[in-house]
Amino acid sequence: MTESTAPLSPRSRIAVTAGRAAAAVSRAAGRGSGSVIGGRVALKLDPELLRVLSGHLDIVLVSATNGKTTTTRLIAEALRAAGEVVSNALGANMPAGITSALAQGSRARYGVLEVDEKYLTAVAAEVNPKVVALLNLSRDQLDRAAETRMLADHWREGLKDTKAVVVANCDDPLVTWAASDSPNVVWVAAGQEWKDDAWSCPSCGGVLQRPEGGWACAECGFRRPSPTWALAGETVLDPHGTAWPIRLQLPGRANRANAATAAAVAAVFGVAPGPALERMYQVTAVAGRYDTVTWQDRELRLLLAKNPAGWLETFSLIDPPPAPVLLSVNARSADGTDTSWLWDVDYTRLAGHPIVVVGDRRLDLAVRLEVAGQNFRVFDTVEQAVRAAAPGRIEAIANYTAFQDLRRAVGN
Repeated sequence: MTESTAPLSPRSRIAVTAGRAAAAVSRAAGRGSGSVIGGRVALKLDPELLRVLSGHLDIVLVSATNGKTTTTRLIAEALRAAGEVVSNALGANMPAGITSALAQGSRARYGVLEVDEKYLTAVAAEVNPKVVALLNLSRDQLDRAAETRMLADHWREGLKDTKAVVVANCDDPLVTWAASDSPNVVWVAAGQEWKDDAWSCPSCGGVLQRPEGGWACAECGFRRPSPTWALAGETVLDPHGTAWPIRLQLPGRANRANAATAAAVAAVFGVAPGPALERMYQVTAVAGRYDTVTWQDRELRLLLAKNPAGWLETFSLIDPPPAPVLLSVNARSADGTDTSWLWDVDYTRLAGHPIVVVGDRRLDLAVRLEVAGQNFRVFDTVEQAVRAAAPGRIEAIANYTAFQDLRRAVGN
C-alpha cells in the first residue's frame, strides 16, 4: 500500500472529473449530495474506476441490515488514529456512491465503506478489502431484498475464498452461516435483540435452540462459535479478556455493539482498543441520527428506524412515558414499497406515550397502532403534529425517506 494513489489513466481522470461535475450540478439543483449521480456518470465512462480508485487503500467494508452507517462512522474515527480515511459517510452505499466517495480519497490510507447487503460481494470483488465487517441480517425492504436466508447464502458463497479478515457477529445465526466458510474470521459477540428472522437453522432448516448466552441446532450441530471479542454491558472484552470501557455520545445497546465491532476491526490494523474507543467518543450524531433540534418552540430528538429490528432497538432509547412520540413512515423506492413489516413491530412497547402520526403511509401505521391499542392522532404535516404533541421532548422516529423529510422540515 502507498500513501497516495498511482496516477490515473486519462480515461479515469476524465471519468472522475465528469463525475464531480455531475455531482456539482445535482447539488446546485437541490437534488441532494450528488454522490449517486456523480458515481453513475464516472462508472459509465470508466467501468473499472472502482477498482482503480481503491487500489492504494486498505479497505474495510461494512454490511448489515441495521447499524452499518453508524459502525462505518465509528470505524473511520478509530482508524484516523493511524492515518487519513476516506468514507461514504452520508450512506450512499451502492457502487455509484462508493465510487464517488473513493474519488475524494487520493491521499487517504484507509477506505471505510458501508455497502448495501445486495452489493457486498460484488463490491468486495472490485476493491479487494482487508476487512469485511458483518453485523446482522433481518427482513428489510421486502419488495427488493432477497429472503434473509438467501442473502446469507449469497454472502457465504461470495466470501468463502476471500483474503479479507471477516469480523462477524456470532450472535446472529445468519451472519455466522454467511461467515463460517471464510478462511479468517474474527467472531464478535455483539448481541441480537431481534430474533424473528433466525429461528430456523440456516444449515439444515431445523429449529434453533437458544440456551442462555448462545444458540445451537439440535439436528445438525451448527452452533454459535466462541467469540474472540464480546460486548459485556458497558465494556468490550478483547481477545485477552481485558475489559475496555465503552464511552459513547450515541445512545443505546445497539451502538455499544457497533462500537465493539469497530474496536475489533481497528485492532486488525494495529489500533489498540483504548485509543480506538476514545476516538469513537467524538461521534455525536450520524447523518442526523440522534440529533436533538429545537423547532416550533419544541425539542425533537431525531431517530431512524427502518425495519422491525431497528424499531425494536429504537424503542429502547426513548424517554419513558409520558414522553410524546412522533412516528412517520413512507414507502418510497428507497424505503421499499411493501409496508407489511409494520405488523411485525411490537407497538405495545409505546404504551403510555401520546403518539402523533405523519408520513405518506400514516393511515397504514394508524391501522397498526389501532390494533395495538395505542393512543394516537394522525396529521397531514409534521408542523401540525408537533404543534399538537403533548408537552415534553418529542421522540421523532421515522423510516428512511420519512427521516429525510423530517430533517428538511426542521432544518437539520
